[in-house]
Amino acid sequence: MSLVCAISNEVPEHPCVSPVSNQVFERRLIEKYIAENGADPMNGQPLSEEQLIDIKVSHPIRPKAPSSTSIPAILKALQDEWDAVMLHSFTLRQQLQTTRQELSHALYQHDAACRVIARLTKEVTAAREALATLKPQAGLVVTQAVASQPHVTVSDWLKGLHSASVPGILSLDLCPSDTNKVLTGGADKNVVVFDKKEEQIIATLKGHTKKVTSVIYHPSQSVVFSASPDSTIRVWSVTGGNCVQVVRAHEASVTGLSLHATGDYLLSSSEDQYWAFSDIQTGRVLTKVTDEAAGCALTCAQFHPDGLIFGTGTADSQIKIWDLKERTNVANFPGHIGPVTSIAFSENGYYLATGAQDSSVKLWDLRKLKNFKTITLDNNYEVKSLVFDQSGTYLAVGGTDIRVYICKQWSEVLNFTEHTGVVTGVAFGEHAQFLTSTGMDRSLKFYSL
Repeated sequence: MSLVCAISNEVPEHPCVSPVSNQVFERRLIEKYIAENGADPMNGQPLSEEQLIDIKVSHPIRPKAPSSTSIPAILKALQDEWDAVMLHSFTLRQQLQTTRQELSHALYQHDAACRVIARLTKEVTAAREALATLKPQAGLVVTQAVASQPHVTVSDWLKGLHSASVPGILSLDLCPSDTNKVLTGGADKNVVVFDKKEEQIIATLKGHTKKVTSVIYHPSQSVVFSASPDSTIRVWSVTGGNCVQVVRAHEASVTGLSLHATGDYLLSSSEDQYWAFSDIQTGRVLTKVTDEAAGCALTCAQFHPDGLIFGTGTADSQIKIWDLKERTNVANFPGHIGPVTSIAFSENGYYLATGAQDSSVKLWDLRKLKNFKTITLDNNYEVKSLVFDQSGTYLAVGGTDIRVYICKQWSEVLNFTEHTGVVTGVAFGEHAQFLTSTGMDRSLKFYSL
């Protein structure tokens, strides 16, 4: 029986054996392989040229080269080449996919870093301007600094924002460019825009046929958005006081609403198990996707600050992370018990806070895709709203009461119990100078921080 090289599958001219794998090789081929890899090609174990053992044979008989003069032989050679090309192509595709994932992760980190730098630059500029303004009033500032404890300022007439016949303010948002402007949605089916500084209602927007459960204030336009269990999303002009667009993306209650970073598109979730991506200018639904494997209603939705991914909560306690461009579910965060009620991304894009009907708030690290902290609240505590401030320093939890946690330590620093009903919405003012809240008691409260 002829000796056959384990690499070339041909009879070797100078055969040798590897003591590591006990395989026979052509010495010329195995020496080249060892020089490049330093290991046995059969099992990957370390191997050196000195370990190779020559095999003495007399007059090795090499088999005749396969003939390529016949059609079957040519077809066999072509088939072998095709198989080799396909295997190589498969390997290249795998490497390309890995490279794409690494590039996507690097771009994500770069984008998050740019956002943090831009925010810090803005805060430094604002701090310098404030310092320049305060220097002439240094004595006054020192006097006021003594009263460092947060206090609550509430005007009883603010209960007149929404109708008393159907009590409850269900949603809240502040205008990002002017946090004195407050947007609320009520159980009375109305959307109200209120000016905190002037202490007056700017607009009362009517059109929904059921309660308003989600509201968003556009950061650069005099436009607001609202969603309702009447299965519609409405786009309103604040200056005109009228509805300029009705987005009909769902066939059941709309449970979540989030504005894309560009300010041109809306993300919505619904009890019909779909999330939708819509154009606010035309009202056209650009895409609509469901997780057929899960088959469960969506309870909330929120864009990541980079606008490339977003999260949704489900009625069966799951948090799902989606890739907007690919429209695919890229990560799942199990751990809650009961329907997810609220989710919030930190401004730097690293953290995700989630709340559910299990009286807990979970913090997730999006870089490691794992839960690193669980804040266990009182029994029967209802989590209705979660929000990070723009600097990423604080996390506010609204529900049975209001609790403010300092990020990284995740310890409670403030607690407010002034509402007589469940708190349905919380929002931070500019530079976290104040906190706003709404609740089922129909009141809008401002807390100086």
